Amino acid sequence: MTASTTVGGLFVFILGACIGSFLNVAIYRLPRDLSVNRPRRSFCPNCGKQIAWRHNLPLVSWLVLRGRCAECGTPIPFRYFAVELITAVLFLISWNFFPSQVAVAYWVFIGLVVAATFIDLEHFIIPDEITLGGVVAGIVAAFIVPQLMSTDARLPAFVRAALAALLGYLLLWFVLEAGKLLFGRKRITLDAPTPFIWRRSGDDAEFTVGAERSLWSEYFGRESDRLLIDCEDASIDGRMHNKVTLEFHYDRLAVENETFALDDLTEITGSALALVIPREAMGRGDLKFLACIGAFLGWRAVLFALFAGSVYGSVIGLITLLLGKRVWSLKLPFGPYLGLGAITWMFFGEGLLQRYQALLGF
Repeated sequence: MTASTTVGGLFVFILGACIGSFLNVAIYRLPRDLSVNRPRRSFCPNCGKQIAWRHNLPLVSWLVLRGRCAECGTPIPFRYFAVELITAVLFLISWNFFPSQVAVAYWVFIGLVVAATFIDLEHFIIPDEITLGGVVAGIVAAFIVPQLMSTDARLPAFVRAALAALLGYLLLWFVLEAGKLLFGRKRITLDAPTPFIWRRSGDDAEFTVGAERSLWSEYFGRESDRLLIDCEDASIDGRMHNKVTLEFHYDRLAVENETFALDDLTEITGSALALVIPREAMGRGDLKFLACIGAFLGWRAVLFALFAGSVYGSVIGLITLLLGKRVWSLKLPFGPYLGLGAITWMFFGEGLLQRYQALLGF
């Protein structure tokens, strides 16, 4: 390894850490509908004070400050350090793996995957700025660097990227709709009458059954969704009902031939015997995220990311259930596993495919 190679690698690593620092801004602000440009300087979410440049050096500042704000001493989540380190490492590896033009295009993709992963882990959403913006960026990148689509011609690369993005969206849309048709409702029979509370909270509502708490909006992804509660007893803003089934839609409640607009209700309490909850196989942001993966990596990556992401998600979900308490409201975001599958393909896909073909005797 020459001195110039070492210096070049160090520069790429530092650049990746700096991009990771910006990604931390996006990860915090995008889900909260905050501008990533204003204020231009980072600020502490607790005390609101802007962070001085010397306290905002990628990787170094988190270690020097021991993971705490220099002004108020509030702990800074390890996620900030992890994002910068992961981005820096992936930048460096891709620079060593691929030709320079391809590597730079992959840097854009890596940034999108890292941001999508950590936002989805915390908020269970992937913003359109990342998914739809990523689709456009991927198609443009394929036109500029056609090698991304395994060709030297720009127009075919452009078409392949667009078609791969479309494949990613439609393929996952089919999985989503099939999953909704087959597994779109889940019945939970409780061991004993269990207290529940539906309480309005701003534009949403808090929904608590026993020790499990969630937001009401989390259950309704479609207008056709229904949530049923078989009750020993129920009180609807003080009006008592016994041995009834409450049928909730996203905006109304039906019980004993009466219908109530949820906007007019404040609190519903009672004892639940069983619930039937609507559920989705995944969020619609995942569809657009897989389209983004296709735009950057091609149609084979779409198939691989979907398969590998399902395997990764199943393994992590099983470990979570084995190590933790099993709860019926447990949510597992799929975006991070799609992203991990895409990164796996980016670095090892061709090799894994060749081994698979050799195993089958092709």
